Amino acid sequence: MTIIEQFFFSVFSHFKGQYKQKANDIALVYVSVLEISIAFLLGCFFAAFLSQMNTELMSSGKAWTLFVLVGIGIYFKNWIKYGGKKRKEMNAKHNRKKTVEHNVVVLLLLPFICIGFGLLLLQAV
Repeated sequence: MTIIEQFFFSVFSHFKGQYKQKANDIALVYVSVLEISIAFLLGCFFAAFLSQMNTELMSSGKAWTLFVLVGIGIYFKNWIKYGGKKRKEMNAKHNRKKTVEHNVVVLLLLPFICIGFGLLLLQAV
């Protein structure tokens, strides 16, 4: 089980008590936002790196278009992966293993930290 799946099930199990029917949607949105913010951080890192190397790989407009398309792809991938039958199979495996529960407050702060670091790197461009 990957770390992203562990994060998904930690958020899912935390919100399952409060919001029984919406827990899967909340965890799906969380994982998608986390992966998109990680992609944003990586994109900003490479943009700053290539800027320092005086290399023009693609224009800013094309980079933002690519980022939006990657974000849509990530959300669609997670929607397929964590919705329905596959999620139930992973949930059964997760419940059998009894993995470590992560602190939900720290998990909810991770996307904001990634976006903050990305904006910091974007200032270097």
